[in-house]
Amino acid sequence: MQVYLVGGAVRDTLLDYPVYDKDWVVVGATPEQMIEQGYQPVGQDFPVFIHPETGEEYALARTERKSGKGYTGFSYHASPDVTLEQDLQRRDLTINAMAMDQQGTLFDPYQGQQDLQDKYLRHVSPAFAEDPLRVLRVARFAARYAHLGFRVADETMALMQQLSASDELEHLTTERVWKECERALGEGSPEVFFQRLLECGAIRKVFPELEAALKQPQTLTDFRHCCQQIDLPSARFACLVTLCDLNDSNAFCDRIRTPRAYKELAQQCLQQHSNLSRFDLLSAGQKYDTLKQLDLIRRPQRLDHLLACIRALHQETRCTTLQPILEQISHISPQALLKRGFKGAGLGAEIDRLRIEICQQHS
Repeated sequence: MQVYLVGGAVRDTLLDYPVYDKDWVVVGATPEQMIEQGYQPVGQDFPVFIHPETGEEYALARTERKSGKGYTGFSYHASPDVTLEQDLQRRDLTINAMAMDQQGTLFDPYQGQQDLQDKYLRHVSPAFAEDPLRVLRVARFAARYAHLGFRVADETMALMQQLSASDELEHLTTERVWKECERALGEGSPEVFFQRLLECGAIRKVFPELEAALKQPQTLTDFRHCCQQIDLPSARFACLVTLCDLNDSNAFCDRIRTPRAYKELAQQCLQQHSNLSRFDLLSAGQKYDTLKQLDLIRRPQRLDHLLACIRALHQETRCTTLQPILEQISHISPQALLKRGFKGAGLGAEIDRLRIEICQQHS
């Protein structure tokens, strides 16, 4: 029984990147042996175990064979006779197909270290084209390491184009597509993720609503500028939706099943970014209408993320009065007005009058 650190932890160690998660592969063991040593089985499709002390994942070495459509269309074979090299061969990129034993010795049968040095994202074997999820994963890695000069190898891009031209991407679940997109939005250069999807033709399969806008070079340039100023994934997504000027952002967010926070911020930014960018120049009534439409009076916690988007989208902004207005409005006390005799519709009208008066004071 031999244990090896594999995948991303080895890659990032060699890149001198911080390692947050460690995955291990076990060669020469059976499930029964793992359980006897205290490991907890968790894998449904293939044998994966949780270490009793560290909580890290240990998978038995395995091979895989295409048996259906999509990224789940595989059958797996795990047994003590599967070698480390066979296990590494099923992985997507050479830089992810390296292993390190517990003494720190590197095992690199597919020249991943050389591709790290040459800054190439290159597939391990032609079996890459059997898993459509790898198109999104490669685009995400391109976004992560773009600042280091990494690029997709020509032969790997050709396989990505082959996958995109087939019907394989249509078998990806919405949840997996969004998960890769969300992770890409948190990388150093999210615009590269969408750029690579454009280049291989995958964009029309996974994000057809964005294709026309992203084909305009200025859109990607503006999105890159936004991402350089903000690092919150939900704010980056809101900027993307706004730059693409989606007619029905609600339907788009529902289709790709974005979290509620992403959807709300994107809709608010798309609908109100123009008014927010020149908020100081609006009339008192327009200011109050904007605050109500964004529900900022009840939910002022939204403001920071919205302002981050506005400042990223607009080179010049005039919204210095927004926060002071909200601060003063928050001090209006409905209870005090009730004691003064206002009630029902009269109470609501008085609150509106006081709020508009505050907006006028900052006009």
